[in-house]
Amino acid sequence: MSRAGDLLAALMHAQAGGFLARTPGLDGEPGLGIAGVSGLPRGRTWDSVASAHCPELPGDAVTFVTLEDGSIVVDTDLPDEALVPLAESLEATLEPPYRAAAIRNEGDVWTAVGEAVQIVELPEIEEDVVDLTVVNGERELTFDGERTIRPLPALDALAEKQGDVALHAERVDGDLFAVDVFQL
Repeated sequence: MSRAGDLLAALMHAQAGGFLARTPGLDGEPGLGIAGVSGLPRGRTWDSVASAHCPELPGDAVTFVTLEDGSIVVDTDLPDEALVPLAESLEATLEPPYRAAAIRNEGDVWTAVGEAVQIVELPEIEEDVVDLTVVNGERELTFDGERTIRPLPALDALAEKQGDVALHAERVDGDLFAVDVFQL
C-alpha cells in the first residue's frame, strides 16, 4: 500500500474511536503516541523556564552554562552582566550548575530554559564530547564518537554511583565538562 493509502487507512481507523482515535503520524500509522511504547522518543524536558528583561543582551539567541559558584560561561563575547537578569530569573527555581538556552521574545525580553547538569573536571582530554555507557558492568567510552578503553576516573566514579547509566559530557570551558546523566 502506498504512503497515501497508509495515511488514509489510519484516518479511517481514527474515526473508530478509542485508542485508534489519535491523529496518525507522518508514516500513516495511528500509534498510541506513548514514548517508549510506540517508538516515539520522549520529549525534551527542562527543569526551569523563565523570562527576564535583558537590555544589554545582543542578538536573538544564546546558550550558556552557570557554574556552581554562580559564574556564567558563554561562547560569545557579551557585555559584562548581560546575562545576569536571565540567570537570576532561572535561579528562582533552579540551582546552579545548569545549562541554559535563551531566545529574544519582544524588545529586550528574553525567555530561557534551563536544565540541571553536573560539572566534572576532565584534565588532559582534547576532545569536546565524551560519552560513557555502563550496562550490566560492561563499559563503553567514546571521545568525539571514537571508541576507547582509556580509563577516565572522574566519569567512571560518577557512573559507579548510578548502576546502568549513560553519561554525556560536553566541554564548557577548559577542563570543565557539563555532564548529563541518563538512567538506563
